[in-house]
Amino acid sequence: MSKQIIWSPAAEKDAEQILDFINTKWNKRVTAKFLNKLDDNIRLISETPKLFPVIEDNLGVRKCVVTKQNSLFYRISNETIEIIRLFDTRQNPKSLTF
Repeated sequence: MSKQIIWSPAAEKDAEQILDFINTKWNKRVTAKFLNKLDDNIRLISETPKLFPVIEDNLGVRKCVVTKQNSLFYRISNETIEIIRLFDTRQNPKSLTF
């Protein structure tokens, strides 16, 4: 059974910034391709939450590589899956906080 997906405010902001960047730098076809990959990975996470590795044991944060430039970080609770961040890997990794 699929779990409900909840986006944190930080993840929503991250997604907006990434989509703005893709739209500005490339075109709608590239944006659509990215959104399809993102949707596919979110569906996988919803159906099989433990599919991707834990990268932060204390917080239970898991990492899903969406593209080589973008990774999605999430955590599992009893009822839901919270998407914590959608991170552009070209940024300084020290700027990534959970």
